[in-house]
Amino acid sequence: MKSNKQLGIWMDHSVAYIIGLNVDSMKYSTITAQVGEQDEPLSSRDESLINNKKQNELLFFFKRLSDVIINYDEVLLFGPTNAKTEFLNQLKGDLHFNNVKIYVKPADKMSKNQQQAFVKKYFNTYTK
Repeated sequence: MKSNKQLGIWMDHSVAYIIGLNVDSMKYSTITAQVGEQDEPLSSRDESLINNKKQNELLFFFKRLSDVIINYDEVLLFGPTNAKTEFLNQLKGDLHFNNVKIYVKPADKMSKNQQQAFVKKYFNTYTK
């Protein structure tokens, strides 16, 4: 029987906590977005320029997450903001993710242990 490679990602627009499930262990890592961080202050008050920069930084954050989940069969995106839905919509437009089952669930702010328990419970309960 083939074992599925499962991944949980608690995310908002600034950080993603990645929980990889293996048969006998759990791997935990973090990816931080640089959204809103600027190397140099903008002298112009052009809101369009600032919004474009933030959007590009968010897309780069999503790209870094995409590079992680491409290696998994099932992915659970969860968290308190709409970042998970925005990320899902981006993934739907990429054919590389057609064979990855992606689930989305709302969740509040959680500790590392709560995130790990949430992912374990979800995959043991809902994906059987």
